[in-house]
Amino acid sequence: MRIRRLEISSFPVPFRVVFKHASASRAQAENIIVAVCSDDGEIGYGEGCPRHYVTGETVESAASFLRLYSDSLVGSVTDVRSLRAWTDSHREIIDRNPAAFCAVEIALLDLLGKASGVSVEELLGLPPLAGRFPYTAVLGDSPYPVYWWQFRRYRKRGFCDFKVKVSDDLERDRRKLRLFSNRKDARLRVRLDANNLWVSAEECVRHVASLPYPVYAIEEPLQEGDLEGFRRVGEECGARIILDESLLRVEQLDTLEDPELWILNLRVSKMGGIIRTLDVAHRAADRGLGVIVGAQVGETSILTRADLTVMHAAGANLVASEGAFGTHLLKRDLTTESLMFGDGGAIDIGRTGIGGNPGLGLKIRNDELVSLK
Repeated sequence: MRIRRLEISSFPVPFRVVFKHASASRAQAENIIVAVCSDDGEIGYGEGCPRHYVTGETVESAASFLRLYSDSLVGSVTDVRSLRAWTDSHREIIDRNPAAFCAVEIALLDLLGKASGVSVEELLGLPPLAGRFPYTAVLGDSPYPVYWWQFRRYRKRGFCDFKVKVSDDLERDRRKLRLFSNRKDARLRVRLDANNLWVSAEECVRHVASLPYPVYAIEEPLQEGDLEGFRRVGEECGARIILDESLLRVEQLDTLEDPELWILNLRVSKMGGIIRTLDVAHRAADRGLGVIVGAQVGETSILTRADLTVMHAAGANLVASEGAFGTHLLKRDLTTESLMFGDGGAIDIGRTGIGGNPGLGLKIRNDELVSLK
């Protein structure tokens, strides 16, 4: 198989509701969509979600990266081995542009799978995708009536695992957590996401200690990379610490001692694609570190499908999963059938029709794409 061309687009679809947290507020998707076309007419699709506050990327910078390296990728990649070789030899530039590379890597894996007639899992030497995958309900920092309405909808769908975005307003957050303390359900599990909100560990500990419901983990409570401060927060709050913006590359795992303290949030776009995310997940398993397969707000079904590959490979080491919102959040998805959680907050692979299909197994509505020439 030879790749003939690479096309760069976006899918800036509006959200059904505005999603807010301490680092950003979003009303529509921000993504980069790559299509790679083979000489026999097959097309593979991939997606990345550049976020300036996570990796320093924007849609414009991602498009620039892809324009710069498209000829090299088209001329070099013919199979998984050559894709990994290109990835290894360009590690430093990918480290600076992970979401951009994620989009093209997923597209290449989709195309290679289609050309070989095998799923992405089989292409990567993984077991076939099967089973049921539960997801976390994510509650943003919305006005309380919106927050309450979202909470009730999640509970009616059967969600028991929640991630709550917190603010610097203690009374606001106490009100949020009271919704959980008023429910007598031993299955409820809550973690917080601070999005690097606090500067000092003392301030964070006081805030969390004043909340009316126990949390099992706190994500990025302090400024990015403050591992000693994170450790203090975890110890004093009796909670595990989730690393997201502070964990971007596999070699950073070497700085993490005490596996009972840390959980890694592995967002495929942030990590630079499926293969690089799998490398981190495997290293984490070797070191006894739990992982969450996270998601960027506004992911389409392309990244949801890529996330499933990592979730499946993580197995028992998977603490939780995020995303799969599909048209629960997007006004339209990029695929003909939106890959998203149903009742019970889960995706049942047997009901999706994607298990075992070549590549990602998705059908793309490419007429919805906006070209970024």
